[in-house]
Amino acid sequence: MKRLSKEDLTQMNRDYFQSLDKQKLVEVAGNLHSLAVEQLEKLEQNSSNSSLPPSSDQFKNQEKLGLQSEQQKERSQSETSSEEEDKQVLESAKKAKSKGFEKKKPGKQQGAKGIWRTTPLVPQQTIPHYPETCASCNSPLTIDPDAKPHMGYYVLELAKQNSGIEVICTLHHYYQATCSCGHHTKAKPLTGYVSVVEGRSRDLRLQEYGLVGPMLATFIASLAVRYRMSRPKIRELLNDWLGAELSVGTIDRCIREVGIACSGVVEELIEELQSAEIIHIDETPWYEKGKFCWLWVAITRTIAVYHIGSRRKEELLHLISSAFLGWLVTDGYGAYSTYPKRQHCLAHLIRKAIALTEVVDKEAQDLGQWLLEELRELIQTIALGDGDEEKDQSPGRLYRVCRLATVAPHPKLKALAYEILRSWDAVVGATRKSEIGV
Repeated sequence: MKRLSKEDLTQMNRDYFQSLDKQKLVEVAGNLHSLAVEQLEKLEQNSSNSSLPPSSDQFKNQEKLGLQSEQQKERSQSETSSEEEDKQVLESAKKAKSKGFEKKKPGKQQGAKGIWRTTPLVPQQTIPHYPETCASCNSPLTIDPDAKPHMGYYVLELAKQNSGIEVICTLHHYYQATCSCGHHTKAKPLTGYVSVVEGRSRDLRLQEYGLVGPMLATFIASLAVRYRMSRPKIRELLNDWLGAELSVGTIDRCIREVGIACSGVVEELIEELQSAEIIHIDETPWYEKGKFCWLWVAITRTIAVYHIGSRRKEELLHLISSAFLGWLVTDGYGAYSTYPKRQHCLAHLIRKAIALTEVVDKEAQDLGQWLLEELRELIQTIALGDGDEEKDQSPGRLYRVCRLATVAPHPKLKALAYEILRSWDAVVGATRKSEIGV
């Protein structure tokens, strides 16, 4: 049956329905009923009966409350007032477009007034840095006690004290020395890895020269990533509780630098991932500055590794290599189908079965309930089974209900049945592997 489009619905009105004979009117009513059922089931989707994340549940509730409040508001307002409001909204939207507000990028705009430090930093200690060998002939250099530094910079660092933590200020001085060969060698701050990202105005380089020390930068990154604090909130916390005045831009740079510094740790985690016995892997849509991407996650009992890329099968190589010989627990995405030791995640299937128990169609409800019971029984068999496949009847009952569901008229019920049958070996293949969490 073809789905009704917006153009089809605009052609339907009371006169159209009155012009139809009884048989055609029944057909049209059936099509409209199917559309209404589809929209109702879509409206009732949440994290417990679909693949929607739990964070979307609050928006569903807000949409329902907002719809109710809008309906009450429409009853109390006249048509004249609503037309005036629409005109005001259109006028404000036109003004915003004419001023170019929609084209603004996030962050400080080009040409905006900057913010400088009102009082100079007072160092609590000074650390001198001298060149050890000549850059030309590699001869040892002698330190001139009367030498003056050719450069210096302040560093704010987090220090652990007996009573807690505090931010201390250190002044680093770099000196120059002259070799007997006549070459002048300067001590300079060390530099490290350079992060190059296409489209970024400036590459990010790891270096010693900077206002924020490594411990304070790690603390800032922890506040942002682990404790989900925004950049302005981090700035407020550092200023109020530690007396460290940092700009939002400096805080953002610290977070990015710590992320780059963790690249070596990520490589170690990926290497550790290959020796795991069981890996749960999944992918979900992800936006990077408005660009549509996919976020992949591979989880074991002790580690979790994330990867952002496309949804192509080749992205798996960033997480799992040919060295992995354990069990892979996945959903029904075809990119995983070629892996031999694969277990289909039963939680994904149960979630879809729960949605079927809430549909309008009574036959689909009954078969969905049967599917749900057999899937839960299968989990019980995997968790508590003794390995005797002949005594385990749950796979056979599950296969029977799936065969019945393939001829059912309900499209979602049929799709779930075919998904289970296509991945049958992966769905029931772990009935003798009680150590696999599915």
